[in-house]
Amino acid sequence: MKNLNKLYIFSLIAFLASCSNTRFLPEGELLYTGAKVKVEGDSISKSEKKELKSQLEELLRPKPNSSILGLKPKLYFYNIAGEPKKEKGFRHWLRNTVGEAPVLFSQVDRQYNQDVIQNYVENSGYFNAVTISDSIRRNKKASVLYTVTPKKQYIIRNVSFPNDSTQLAKDIRDATRRSRLRPKRGYSLEAIKEERIRIDSRLKEKGYYYFNADYLLIQADTTVAPHQVDLFLKVKDETLDLAKKQFRIKDIVVYPNYTIQNDSIRTASDSVVRHNDFTIIDPENLFEPRIFDRTLYFQKNDLYNRTDHNLSLNRLVSMGTFKFVKNEFKVADTTGNYLNTYYYLTPMPKKSIRTELLAKTNSANYTGTELNINWSNRNTFKGAELLTISAFGGMEVQVSGQNNGFNVYRVGTEASLVWPRIIAPFKFESASGFVPRTKATLGYEFQQRSKLYSLQTFKGSFGYLWKENERKEHQLTVSEITYTSPQNVTQLYQDQIAINPTLERIIEKQLIFGPTYSFTYTNKMQRRRKNTFYYKGSVDFSGNISGLLTRADVKNDKQVEIFNVPFSQFVKIENEFRHYLKLGKESQLASRFIIGAGFAYGNSEEMPFIKQFFIGGTNSIRAFRARSIGPGTYDNTLNAGVFLPDESGDVKLEFNTEYRAKIYNFIKGAVFIDAGNIWLMDDNVDKPGSKFSKDFLNELAVGTGVGLRFDFSFLVLRTDFAFPIRKPYLPDGQRWVLDDINFGSSSWRKENLIFNLAIGYPF
Repeated sequence: MKNLNKLYIFSLIAFLASCSNTRFLPEGELLYTGAKVKVEGDSISKSEKKELKSQLEELLRPKPNSSILGLKPKLYFYNIAGEPKKEKGFRHWLRNTVGEAPVLFSQVDRQYNQDVIQNYVENSGYFNAVTISDSIRRNKKASVLYTVTPKKQYIIRNVSFPNDSTQLAKDIRDATRRSRLRPKRGYSLEAIKEERIRIDSRLKEKGYYYFNADYLLIQADTTVAPHQVDLFLKVKDETLDLAKKQFRIKDIVVYPNYTIQNDSIRTASDSVVRHNDFTIIDPENLFEPRIFDRTLYFQKNDLYNRTDHNLSLNRLVSMGTFKFVKNEFKVADTTGNYLNTYYYLTPMPKKSIRTELLAKTNSANYTGTELNINWSNRNTFKGAELLTISAFGGMEVQVSGQNNGFNVYRVGTEASLVWPRIIAPFKFESASGFVPRTKATLGYEFQQRSKLYSLQTFKGSFGYLWKENERKEHQLTVSEITYTSPQNVTQLYQDQIAINPTLERIIEKQLIFGPTYSFTYTNKMQRRRKNTFYYKGSVDFSGNISGLLTRADVKNDKQVEIFNVPFSQFVKIENEFRHYLKLGKESQLASRFIIGAGFAYGNSEEMPFIKQFFIGGTNSIRAFRARSIGPGTYDNTLNAGVFLPDESGDVKLEFNTEYRAKIYNFIKGAVFIDAGNIWLMDDNVDKPGSKFSKDFLNELAVGTGVGLRFDFSFLVLRTDFAFPIRKPYLPDGQRWVLDDINFGSSSWRKENLIFNLAIGYPF
């Protein structure tokens, strides 16, 4: 069977390779296969040649048809589809969506590319270079070879800045500390452009509102010495007088109910409110003036600067209250150099209702649907507070792994109130462009697990959210209270408890309260970077102060109850690291590492079940069913009965990595490997081998597989086929099961091959 699979794959590759795309070309045309750049001459080093070659080949146009392992599948599909008779249907889709039109040699403008190469090398300081090109034809294919012979690069000898006594010249000189133009560096037109922009940005911080980079001129003198250049930066003579002046802020006028359609600027005098340094024109009295104290950074007589300008706009936008935010500066009609600043704010509708029908998956391999109804008030107390009341209901079905009708049904409601400020007995200052927030929530959920039990959960929390910048975010929940109570426990579940006593912990009454904190860092928004990162660290406390005050000690028979329920006392820490390595335009290597630990003490012997760690499933180790791994080397299938229990642990270690690449259009593929396990802090007689020890690396589960991702922009549908290659519950020395892999065996596939259907990427 394995040989037949190999023969089939080989035959398919041979068939595609034999299908010549050139036979579909129009008469007299050649298929363009690409271009290369050759850098010659002894004037520059090998490293310079290599760097120039790489940079120049990126500039050449057009790009040839995409290829995989030397084959051009997109071009093949374009050709076999033929010319469709109408602009719809399968053939039109195959030709124009899946396929790709041939790039013809007649489309190549060699002279244009030569000019591009010549300009680039000279703009990089390699003056007097020579560029030629030659075409290479073979059968009905053609490519181009561009040969460039650069001279020695010109090096900056000296850089001069304006030396007159004006304030503008002084500020330009003060801005040179981080100049891109320094002696002994290579001449670069790109660096000159960046330097003009950099100096302009620095001047904007010092009040030069009307200045711009085009007013700066950088002249080059290449006659000073062989292969050396002197640069002279000056302000152009035609620069406007306004651009040479520093401006301060005079009047700050806010229109918080501005509409483009209506003339909302002309208002009665009784609608004008003076508040600190602001003039607020709000005829309908929609907003409390104090909200602008926390969003607008400018004050009267402040020197204009671009940082405060942008921070004010960012904060107004991030409040989530205004649909449009517009800012305008005008020269004030007064003595001195002053600007009046105007803010035109168009609010969103105050109240709204939204209905959502969601498709969802979770870590337990359940897939289902959920209906959410949300009512919002975006200005509850005239301070841009956001009140949201929601109701939800849904069902989930386990689509991979064992499923004997143990479906999950959920209904509930939640109310949350978010203030666009920090409500605390202390003063909180933030120089971020994002408004810090205070959030309070109150919720209830009823969950029915068919044939097993139901749970009622009450939640309440109060805390803060703030962002330092677009990369760093903090969330501190000062108090979070969770109360869970079981109902309708079936005899079937009671029978399973008799077999596996740890199942009783799932339906115990639980009272959890205490603070939590999380920190998130990411630079994923910087898409041009080759390496991007994501990190989230969190710490969760429960019952620590109460346990200390009451001197609770369950190990010495002193367990304290609140409302007849023992409160949980523990500390839990979790860290998640992600790394994304960009390998190409449409491919990347994504990796994730998770490490966490929880420790129960005082009033608790064990961590509460809902706060423990789980592993396995669609977003975890995909070769194992959800929550079916561990803890440690414990084999949960021995006492599973009619259903697989959810296994939990106090310690978690997980690593995932997958190669992602675009196959065509919206279809992407992945090859992945996952590893990890969970463990308990203490021995458990019902779960031998579950305690965390120094041999933890020998107890890791490992799985691998392949998958497809259907990226529809608004929805990513993910399918994964995975299988285990290491099973931690097998005897030591027999845990690697690579030799047992047999796709031709139905019994092996039934036991090992896992299909996961999920929404979104796993990480």
